[in-house]
Amino acid sequence: MTFEKDCLIHPVILCGGSGTRLWPASRESFPKQFLPLAEPGRSSFQATAARLTDGATFARPAVVTANDARFLVAEQLAQGGIQADILLEPCRRDSAPAVAVAALHAAARDPQALVLIMPADHAVGDDAAFVRAARAARAGAMAGHIMTLGIAPTNPSTAYGYIQPGSPLPGETGAHAVARFLEKPDAARAASLIADGALWNGGYFLFRADVMLDELEAYAPAVLEAAREAVETATRDLDFVRLGEEAFGRAPQISIDYAVMERTRRAGVLPVDFPWSDIGTWGALWEVSARDGDGNALRGRVAVRDTRNSLVHSSGEILTTVVGLDDVVVVATDDAVLVTSRSAGAGVKDLVETLRRQGEPEADAHRLMYRPWGSYQRIDIGGRFQVKRITVKPGGRLSLQKHHHRAEHWVVVRGTAEVTVDGAVRLVHENEAAYLPIGCVHRLANPGKIPLELIEVQVGSYTGEDDIIRIEDIYGR
Repeated sequence: MTFEKDCLIHPVILCGGSGTRLWPASRESFPKQFLPLAEPGRSSFQATAARLTDGATFARPAVVTANDARFLVAEQLAQGGIQADILLEPCRRDSAPAVAVAALHAAARDPQALVLIMPADHAVGDDAAFVRAARAARAGAMAGHIMTLGIAPTNPSTAYGYIQPGSPLPGETGAHAVARFLEKPDAARAASLIADGALWNGGYFLFRADVMLDELEAYAPAVLEAAREAVETATRDLDFVRLGEEAFGRAPQISIDYAVMERTRRAGVLPVDFPWSDIGTWGALWEVSARDGDGNALRGRVAVRDTRNSLVHSSGEILTTVVGLDDVVVVATDDAVLVTSRSAGAGVKDLVETLRRQGEPEADAHRLMYRPWGSYQRIDIGGRFQVKRITVKPGGRLSLQKHHHRAEHWVVVRGTAEVTVDGAVRLVHENEAAYLPIGCVHRLANPGKIPLELIEVQVGSYTGEDDIIRIEDIYGR
């Protein structure tokens, strides 16, 4: 490989995590990176992917994500007209194994390929400045440094780690060696660090694949060994690459910061000053959101009076009102409401853990659940019944399945359903119904050109999702 100035960068988006500090909007079933938070109509993951469309700078991107998120990733990429390699982690192992997989994936094409690691859930206020920064950091990476983008701090935040720049890198305008990485400080220490020129660690790393693999071999060999075997035993599933489950599960659970960056002597940093936030809390979202004359960031069906410097977020048809409060966060979804001060937003994560211990389903699951074929939303539930609204995309097909404990009634309200019951196939049109007795083998599909919508009424002794016996599934579940 010849190190030319126009050498393409291979971006890799790390798309894991559940974003529990942004509960109740962000949950395990639909994490924050897939939500339109900072930008109406576009998720932070979609904004991150769109940042990589400069073909003169970036090669085809890759996404490392959880198995359960694969169809969300594919759909949101398709909505943006972006193609990418999608690598599926069988379990969560933090960022070091993901970075190792990314380096191995790129090295298979070119051992000295330039790889850019990017979180999926950050807000960048100037895409052009981000691209310029990536191009500026490229020469340092070509020379064998593991480059980071050090964000110019705007306040003494205690939510971020810091980078202390050292001596200038030879021949690099504005880039420095990293003197040290510093953990999240208290407020006084953060102010002192900023006064000394420290930068926020935004989690962006640009490196040659062979350099990162060498450093992993030196400082985290168990991570590299597990990642290498997981890549070697990976299988192709539709448009996804499934990493080897047994091998990846052996990888130590550790971040790339602890595994390599805080130990390597090859770290470099390029200071950047584009607007940036990791949107880690509701307070952080307020900071990057458009606000009215009273400093309020309002989204959805909301009304406020005598309220200032607050974030009020309402999803769906819920009307949310706030009177006489300042510096608060109010978030309403169809099944949960959060009220907190802006400054206490970090405590939401502990609240969610408490809800999990109490067995509250709202801790992790929305009423609206997304599936590769579409979505369903619970409308009502009782001791022996459950009512759902089901939407199936054109061409979507649910699994061929049966239930041991419930019968189902389907009423089509929009579109045409193809219903299979014990091998018999028929079309069910708007304002028509189908009955599925307990134990029958059945399937629902949408053969039409518009979304299929129906109301499902389940009746039986048990209506849980684990009473689904899949016989065949085109999505590999």
